[in-house]
Amino acid sequence: MRSALPVAITAVALVVAGCGGGSDASADGKISVVASTNVWGSVVQAVGGAAVSVRSLINDPSADPHSYQDKPEDATLLTDARLVVYNGGGYDDFFTKLVDAAGANARRISAYELSGHPDGENEHVWYELATVKKVADRVASDLGALDPGHRGTYAGNAKAFDAKLDTLATRAAAIPDSKVVSTEPVAHYLLQAAGMTDVTPSAFAEAIEEETDPPVIAVAETNDLVAKKQVVALINNAQAETNVTNQLLATARTAGLPVVDVAETLPPGVTGYVEWMTKEVDSLAGAVS
Repeated sequence: MRSALPVAITAVALVVAGCGGGSDASADGKISVVASTNVWGSVVQAVGGAAVSVRSLINDPSADPHSYQDKPEDATLLTDARLVVYNGGGYDDFFTKLVDAAGANARRISAYELSGHPDGENEHVWYELATVKKVADRVASDLGALDPGHRGTYAGNAKAFDAKLDTLATRAAAIPDSKVVSTEPVAHYLLQAAGMTDVTPSAFAEAIEEETDPPVIAVAETNDLVAKKQVVALINNAQAETNVTNQLLATARTAGLPVVDVAETLPPGVTGYVEWMTKEVDSLAGAVS
């Protein structure tokens, strides 16, 4: 697991001190929701629809979320929020610190807590469809408590969203079992759902995750798996580029091995979670065919 993202809490606290008390809704009367990333923001939007105003602190598809630097306006957003949604599991600790510093009196949803995984397991739970369903259902419940008049709408939206995830899970499970190598274990849970085994040497995976240089022997072993096409694809975190991962990508291209890009925020041109995951499942299936 990488270290938590940096945050200047003191600066945020100063901004909050200059702000008035938070309002119950955004200026347009919608329920104000703030998410740590646009992945979770898109899930909230799918459930809340036109009744919510969703802002995501991390939404740049070209950025690495692990290097996020907070902005003064983040404090205002969080002070006004009635619901906040974040990943948890050590992935976005910066977010809860910001929420605490802003004094936000909001309902909180942690995806990792809902996942039921013990501390220390893979934190990239936005790639676990069952956990995303739990988040959608909790969002519907919390929005319904905040806005009882639309409780049925939120529940119906969550049910429709969950059904689409069930379809995706079925499609992922139909992908033939196979072996892959990953530049970073971001898509760990989706690979599990697809019956794919990540055979990346543990020393390589752990070093990349911790942003350190992998041992030379681990780099050689990983490149060998790719160069000799002992796997069906290279799963590449497009938002975590290093000299080592670039070398691995070059090896894959030379060998003619399929590369499946994964990410930590919604890719350019993608507006919703289901659209994104559909493309990811299609890419995995295409790598095996």
